[in-house]
Amino acid sequence: MKRWVKQVGSIMIAGALLTGSTALAGLSGATEVHAAEAAQQNLLTVLGKGEISVKPDIVYLSIGAESYAETAKSAQKSNALKMDKVTKLLKETWKIDDKDIKTEQFYVQPNYTYSDENGRKVKNYTAYHSLEVTLRDLSKVGDLLDASADAGANSIGNARFSVENRDAFEAQVIDKAMANADLKAQAMAKASKRQLGVVLNIVEGSVGVNNIYGLEKMEMAAQSNAADAGASTSVKPGEIKISTQLYVQYELK
Repeated sequence: MKRWVKQVGSIMIAGALLTGSTALAGLSGATEVHAAEAAQQNLLTVLGKGEISVKPDIVYLSIGAESYAETAKSAQKSNALKMDKVTKLLKETWKIDDKDIKTEQFYVQPNYTYSDENGRKVKNYTAYHSLEVTLRDLSKVGDLLDASADAGANSIGNARFSVENRDAFEAQVIDKAMANADLKAQAMAKASKRQLGVVLNIVEGSVGVNNIYGLEKMEMAAQSNAADAGASTSVKPGEIKISTQLYVQYELK
């Protein structure tokens, strides 16, 4: 009988200890939740934006040729002759490196006619080949486009102005974005009658470069008089905008 009483007593004590530890664990968890909520109340996250305008130092030109013929082979051969002249001009006359000349697009495809009587029939074939040409002397853009047209290029796309080394400007846009974030955070802290503490965390978005397109795509027939004699193409590069965004988290006191 005494042994049974001791066993029951042991079970009751163990149960009390288990209940007590569960209560303590619950109390500890609640304390952690309240601490986390309190910490959240003392944080301020703002988005800072920075942007600068710089002059471009590089341009990417789309220079190509398009030919039509009754057969795919004839169209491709005719177009190859045009592009050989254009490529020779770029390399030999303009001394543009191979690394700055690359094929942008190439295709040979049929063109069709439609009629109720005969349905779809091949009319002729189109051969197209364009190059992306990198030029660093921006004062020569118009001259190069004119020379390319004279050499046989009859499809010239956008002139895309940009900056070759965007990393050189990254520190400047980050400084502006951080100053913008500080300004916003100080205004918010003042409005809420709090004091701004230290910066706790910073996350940067990607640096964006707003390239400028200075020339809409032109289709030029080799035999046409698209420009007056002596006139030359004029392309204005303008300025490039480089921007970034920072998510900055501050302590609030």
